Amino acid sequence: MRSRRRALDELDEERLVRLVARGDRGAFDELYRRTSPWLAVRLRRRCADEQIVAEVMQETYLAVWRAAGAFAGSAVGGTAVGWLWTIAARRLVDAFRRRAHHAEPPVAAAERAVVPAAEDEALAGTVGGDVGDALRRLAPELREVLQAMVLDGFSVRETAVLLRLPEGTVKTRARRARIAMREALA
Repeated sequence: MRSRRRALDELDEERLVRLVARGDRGAFDELYRRTSPWLAVRLRRRCADEQIVAEVMQETYLAVWRAAGAFAGSAVGGTAVGWLWTIAARRLVDAFRRRAHHAEPPVAAAERAVVPAAEDEALAGTVGGDVGDALRRLAPELREVLQAMVLDGFSVRETAVLLRLPEGTVKTRARRARIAMREALA
């Protein structure tokens, strides 16, 4: 058992997904062990509701187990981690849509002051000072592209998939965001 675990420890995530596609439970467990802490943190950056995060995590890994055979990987320039994040991001959007469809805000909620989004709070904790202020002043569509590419470390392609935008749009928004940041910090 230990030698099997050590063997799985040496495989990269793409290879683990390929083994999961063949129904390898040990590979799935190893993929989950490696990626679930990271994935939970990323989801929490976008959603403060632990119930939704737990639901999305469960749905994501269920989808990975069921759809691992559809993973194209490096053959199309993707990564296993990027693929996993794309699944999770889509599940998160779906969860937000379900929640919005089924819930009406209480009357008292309309009277309360606007509370900053979880993403903005995480951003404020990560990036402070003049840079943080400049980032928060960016238009939301520019900020989300910059956040995905710079703070989350996604490539243009992964950002395009995550945000469901054409790659050219991602590049344009990233350029506009960099120009706006330069001007704000000058």
